[in-house]
Amino acid sequence: MTSTQVSAAPARPRLAVTMGDPAGIGPEITAAALAGVRAPDQDADIVVVGDAARLRQAARLLGLTPAVETVETVEDPGAGAGAEGAVRVLQTGGPTDHLPFGQVSADAGRASYGYVETAVRLALDGRLDGIVTAPIHKEAWHAAGIAHPDHTSTLAALTGAPRHAMMLANDELRTVLVTTHLPLAKALTEITAERVLGIVELAHDELRALGITSPRIAVAGVNPHAGEGGLFGDEEALAIRPAVEAARAAGIDASGPHPPDTVFMRARRGEFDIVVAQYHDQGLIPVKLLGIEEGVNATLGLPFVRTSVDHGTAFDLAGTGRADAGSLRYAIRSALDLVRARRGQSGGSAR
Repeated sequence: MTSTQVSAAPARPRLAVTMGDPAGIGPEITAAALAGVRAPDQDADIVVVGDAARLRQAARLLGLTPAVETVETVEDPGAGAGAEGAVRVLQTGGPTDHLPFGQVSADAGRASYGYVETAVRLALDGRLDGIVTAPIHKEAWHAAGIAHPDHTSTLAALTGAPRHAMMLANDELRTVLVTTHLPLAKALTEITAERVLGIVELAHDELRALGITSPRIAVAGVNPHAGEGGLFGDEEALAIRPAVEAARAAGIDASGPHPPDTVFMRARRGEFDIVVAQYHDQGLIPVKLLGIEEGVNATLGLPFVRTSVDHGTAFDLAGTGRADAGSLRYAIRSALDLVRARRGQSGGSAR
């Protein structure tokens, strides 16, 4: 089967894990998540898109001896199909095991971008239900001449998604971002009524797809005390409140703007199903504070499921064998839950 042929969705969810920057902790956490233990869910097919040589090298650092084998297609079960600890790798690009750990390089940037590009193409061809991404390094992508600054914008560009958003979640809290990787001063200029409304609509549609029939969406303000009636800023009056009113007129259970210093606490207590945060750190700090090892990054608005770890390449840990694979395991479980939810199946564990 060529990469341009479309096949019917498999009965078992099929995921690709992109290995991330070869110089970061991506290879190690991928090996730890998939090698030496049974897959997070035996009723799923999981393939790594990356470099088999680097994955074997990373596994040795962890004291693991997985049956890592290259496959020609994501459909190929491999010789070790069903065996405990067997890891299938769709080799993409050349070997990267010569690259030093913990150093930014254009070669590593090109390799990690190639993994994402390949996985997206396969998902668009109908050969994957979703992709799970290990962390990339933005400086390495820049050094490689890649125009996109992050996974989210890359996925939107490669899929042509007209609307997209980054959602961070764990078992206690969900948040979706209006702006992402922008300087704070620029992010404030990007908070418009149209943009906020689009994110509220995306969040509403995604939660309904997950089986929440009437999602309760809290929209955070951007200024202290949500502007205090204009005393501390006018973004709430000019952009956020009009977006909330438009969403409510369309039948969406949205509320706000809420003071950002209390809205996440209220959501964690069960008052809301998701919080719309206005900028990157406003949304990510509360989720990561609750535990980075059980957080997941999901991209809304794509034609397939995409989840990711909620941390970076951790160059200071790369090559030491001390990186924690908990977030990647959680991202894999969450991706499977999302696939099944979209199929109308049960059995998910992620909130």
